[in-house]
Amino acid sequence: MTSRIGLVDLARRHAAVAEAVEARVLEVLRSGRYIGGPVVAELEERIAARMGAAHGVGVGSGTDGLGLALQAVGVGADDEVIVPAMSFFATAGAVLQLGAIPVVVDVLPDRPLMDPAAAAAARTERTRAVVPVHLFGSGAALPDVDVPCVVDAAQAMGANPRLPCGAMAVLSFYPTKVLGGAGDGGMVLTDDARMARRVRALANHGGATHEIPGSNSRLDALQAAVLLAHLEVLDDRIARRRTIAGRLDAAASGRALPRDPGSPVTVWALRHPDRGNLAGALEDAGIECRVYYRTPLSDAPAMAGRCRVPAPLSHAVAFCQEVLALPCHADLSEAEVDRIVGVLEAST
Repeated sequence: MTSRIGLVDLARRHAAVAEAVEARVLEVLRSGRYIGGPVVAELEERIAARMGAAHGVGVGSGTDGLGLALQAVGVGADDEVIVPAMSFFATAGAVLQLGAIPVVVDVLPDRPLMDPAAAAAARTERTRAVVPVHLFGSGAALPDVDVPCVVDAAQAMGANPRLPCGAMAVLSFYPTKVLGGAGDGGMVLTDDARMARRVRALANHGGATHEIPGSNSRLDALQAAVLLAHLEVLDDRIARRRTIAGRLDAAASGRALPRDPGSPVTVWALRHPDRGNLAGALEDAGIECRVYYRTPLSDAPAMAGRCRVPAPLSHAVAFCQEVLALPCHADLSEAEVDRIVGVLEAST
């Protein structure tokens, strides 16, 4: 029986670096330093340097990082925060958790990234921040607005050159990301030392003196150890993803979503007017595929009566009807890539 090809294969990924990961984890366990410490500090320094930022603050998840960054720039109850219509719910959820109002704007006609002009047009006196989202590994342009840009860069790790990061950018180390841990984790990046200190305090019960209300969202040393081991092979893994993406691009007959030249190919996706039939053909061939965003962000039940949509989301609606993601991870064998290419060539 032909084995199923998944969008990710975490067991294969671990097997490729098992010795290094397990050695680093064992070292942390034997050290007795499980919260903070030198392993977390090393990861913060290396990730910040890799992404071109002056400071990195490890946090419990990418979602937590968004909320902490927004809180750090002063977002609070009844403020407005501009977000794009295409993103994972966490982008808007972080805004809602602060009692603020997500203002949902459309994406570009040719890329599922925030339209900077739509964001600028949505600015009001209540706007406190804007959250562009770097989607599928490609970077959104920062809109020309006089409020802080907190960039949702959950899918941007490994981009080269550095993507626009605004006042702060937030990474996710969820296991399925290009650089993923063995559980949740995230990092807030900034060039502002004051903002870095504020985020660190907010993530640690408000800091040593508890002068501000904070939460408990620290990156575990065990996760940092796992990530450091995977960081050593990140460039090779991204190179492999790009090679596979090139083959898929060729087979997709011009339907692949455009990518930045230095994209880590966090997700390979295409647009197809008959997405359902293509998805069926892939599933029949034992190839997993996924629709990540079936409707614009504003349609989520939790957004009902709690968001503002200042203009039609026509581009986002079109993307939501046509975009499909296919496997493009570094652990695919050549035979598996051939299977995916064969279905694409027959269906597109």
